This record gives sequence, structure tokens and C-alpha cells, in this order.
Amino acid sequence: MQFDTYQPVFRALADPTRRAIISMLAEGERPISEIADSFEMSRPAIAKHLKILKEGDLITVVENGRERINHLNPQSLKTAAEWINHFDKFWDERLALLKKAVETPND
Repeated sequence: MQFDTYQPVFRALADPTRRAIISMLAEGERPISEIADSFEMSRPAIAKHLKILKEGDLITVVENGRERINHLNPQSLKTAAEWINHFDKFWDERLALLKKAVETPND
């Protein structure tokens, strides 16, 4: 498993503002103006966040006249989830050991 493949996605997910934007877009597409109105930062700052989300392939942007409509790309979130789920085996083993330790009577 090569982390470089996932780096743009995790870079995009690392910031709380970008995660909030992803949550907004999970509810439906939005133009940048509507996204910017939801935050106490400038439109250019929001545009930078959207650029990073696009670089991570977490959103797609469709031009509609003068507006740029932002859409969530949930497939990239699945990619991040798959990488994280790769470590399920680690947690399963650790939890099994904890269960055994808790359930084993002390002599």
C-alpha cells in the first residue's frame, strides 16, 4: 500500500474547514458564494480550500455560466476509508486481546 496515492485526499481532509465544506456538499451541490457565506473568511480563502478539495478529488466543479457549482465526489472518500480500514485487523487483534484479558479470571 503506497501512501503517496492517498496523500492528496488526506491533505484535503486534514483541515476542519474543508471537512465542514465536505459536510455541506454531502447535503447537495453549492456555488462558491453559498459556501463562503457559511464561513467567517473571505471568498478567496474559501476558493483555496475548494482548490485543495479538488486536488484531492473530493469535489468536482461544474461551470454554469458565471457560477462554479461544487459537487461532492464520494468515491474519493471511499478511497480514504479503504486505507483506514486496512488497519481493522490491527484493532480486531487488540480488542480480542483486551477481551481475553478482561474475561480471564485473575488467580
